[in-house]
Amino acid sequence: MLKAGRETSYSAVANQKTDTRFMLYKNNAKTLLATTTVVSWLLLLIYVLLTAESKLAGSKAPGFAYPFISNFLTVVFIVSVFLFQRLHTEMLKGIDFIGYLWNLFSKAGVAAYLSVALYLVYRVYINYIDEQYTLLLHVVYQINFGLLVLFLAKAFYIWRQLLLHHKNKFLQIAWDWFELLLGGILLLTLFNFKYTSYVFLPLLALMGFYILFLCTNLKWVAYLTFSNKSRSLVLLGAILLSCYIFIRFFYNMADNEQLTVDYTDVGFLLLAMLFVGLYTLAAFLVSLFSLPTSSVFEQKSEDLLNFQRLSLSIQQGQSEAQVYDMLVDSTIKASDASAAWFEVIRNSDPQVTHLLNITEAQVKSIRHLLQAYNIHNMDYINNNLGRNPGFRGLGLPWKSMAILPIKSTKHLSGVLYLLKDVEGGFDHETVNVLRTFTSQTTLTIENLRLVNESLQNERYKEELKIATQVQESLNPKTFPTDSWFEISTHSVAAKEVGGDFYDFLQLSESRIAIIIGDVSGKGISAAFHMAQMKGIFHGLMQQDMAPSEFMKQANSALSRCLERTSFITSSLYIIDYRMKGFMFARAGHCHTLYYNSMMDDVFYFKTDGLGLGILRDDKAYAGHIREMYYDYNPGDVMVIYTDGIVEARSPQNEEYGEDRLLYMLKQTYHLEADDIKYAIINDVNDFTGPDNVYDDQTLLVIKFRPTQQNT
Repeated sequence: MLKAGRETSYSAVANQKTDTRFMLYKNNAKTLLATTTVVSWLLLLIYVLLTAESKLAGSKAPGFAYPFISNFLTVVFIVSVFLFQRLHTEMLKGIDFIGYLWNLFSKAGVAAYLSVALYLVYRVYINYIDEQYTLLLHVVYQINFGLLVLFLAKAFYIWRQLLLHHKNKFLQIAWDWFELLLGGILLLTLFNFKYTSYVFLPLLALMGFYILFLCTNLKWVAYLTFSNKSRSLVLLGAILLSCYIFIRFFYNMADNEQLTVDYTDVGFLLLAMLFVGLYTLAAFLVSLFSLPTSSVFEQKSEDLLNFQRLSLSIQQGQSEAQVYDMLVDSTIKASDASAAWFEVIRNSDPQVTHLLNITEAQVKSIRHLLQAYNIHNMDYINNNLGRNPGFRGLGLPWKSMAILPIKSTKHLSGVLYLLKDVEGGFDHETVNVLRTFTSQTTLTIENLRLVNESLQNERYKEELKIATQVQESLNPKTFPTDSWFEISTHSVAAKEVGGDFYDFLQLSESRIAIIIGDVSGKGISAAFHMAQMKGIFHGLMQQDMAPSEFMKQANSALSRCLERTSFITSSLYIIDYRMKGFMFARAGHCHTLYYNSMMDDVFYFKTDGLGLGILRDDKAYAGHIREMYYDYNPGDVMVIYTDGIVEARSPQNEEYGEDRLLYMLKQTYHLEADDIKYAIINDVNDFTGPDNVYDDQTLLVIKFRPTQQNT
């Protein structure tokens, strides 16, 4: 143990030294680039002034020197500024998108306004002395050129950060090629290559289409709230104006015969300005036209928060009445109901509570009519009450009704009635959200009642019994079956209650999300944390988010409810059989074991990840999660498990280990998923001996197979 501790300590020290050296390297590189930027710009200014003075004196610059020296210094200056901004922008992390925009405007966008101010001062001075001052014009032109490059470099890499938000492998490759192509075009400047030539114009058109494709990646805009979108429109408008100012200045100066250099001939600057301008315009238009729908996104976020509050009700020690208060308030907001009431069922006797914009007499008449139609304590949606003679005869103002019972297999706890004054008021999506709320409320109420019952009996035994029931209800008994995969599961707790869990969610016809995890600790607290994780999983994945984003938001949610000593390890997989691939992210969980049938190789996916609830700083935690995408082949096998498998111990206290698990998959990958699972479990049991389970064991075996043709 002491040796292992020392090795861990040495490893941490080595990693810290590596990080320190890397930061020192970046700081030195930034210093070198900043120095190169200043020196190259000054040399370029001196050269331009000497050339202009020679021209005024009637002499010519040496033929070998012009325009090569000017082009060389221009390229060096542009490269150093862009590389400096690249290193500087990589330090910006997180999802503070307004912060990105403000950083761009305050540190680069204002350069355009400084450019205008400088040129106006120059014009006032020229008018005052009533004389053309050519050398001063060159100084103003060169300063504006430097401000332009600074603006383009800053905007280029700020947009890169936002464009690659929620990136995939294809988008990353597309951006890398875009940078390489721009770099190649910049090198052509050394040879005084004219981008207006017939050779370059087709390439320029292709680059324009390439830029248009990149400008369609604006996923970050969807995460702006209404107020943030309003602020972003102001900042984006100011940045657009900066682009216009620079374009107007340099193209107006392009025909000025006094100038000895014309930077509008630099194709790199043209394409960089095209990208920056188009991306800014696209972001502005998307923000503007999505502004009316921002409230919908905010409502969805509010629904998720309310769903989480319901999940936390037990942990916070709330009563049934408080849970019902939260349910009614959440469902009214989610559905925008005009009227509502709730009935609590006590000994089969309904008690009306939570009246909203409806009288008890109206409630009584509606309930009487529903009983006449034999609609009693059942899930019922009617979006056309006005077409029903009975409801029309009541003379009530509502046109739509939703009835949602809070009912488990054994108990009816209550019934929620929602009314709206428009037809079609409860669409499919709204009804799904409402049913999610009622399902979670049912689970919460059942758990509250089980807890109360356990407190009245022998505490320890009842606690284990309740936690076992909760755990059994969390893990699905069956997975969906399809022609493209087969899955087999195994889960056994070391004691009455374990901390392992797994679940799935069908995202679409061709996509399924599968999660596995291990809660630290045992007993009823672990079971409740599993219930919270299940609620968070189903709530967040309704937005169909990427695995890495799910881990970040799940960590944020769990950080507010987990004890400081508790954490959860987890892995999330999203499998898409149409794309023949899957993406996943792990939060400190066991590495995924995989067999690739094409390469005939068995290996582990060694990806980074940190357990949920360990690091409670959202921005810092985001840096510890990595996402991976992998294309699968027919015959591939994926083995997902908890540490109870690889850390199982023999009577001689030897660990089963990852190597033995890998060896078992090598021997059994050709079998069906069920047979692979049984072979592994039997081998683990033979290794540990009978009834020698020290930790919870969970194993999922997924085997991909060729899609079967429908007959």
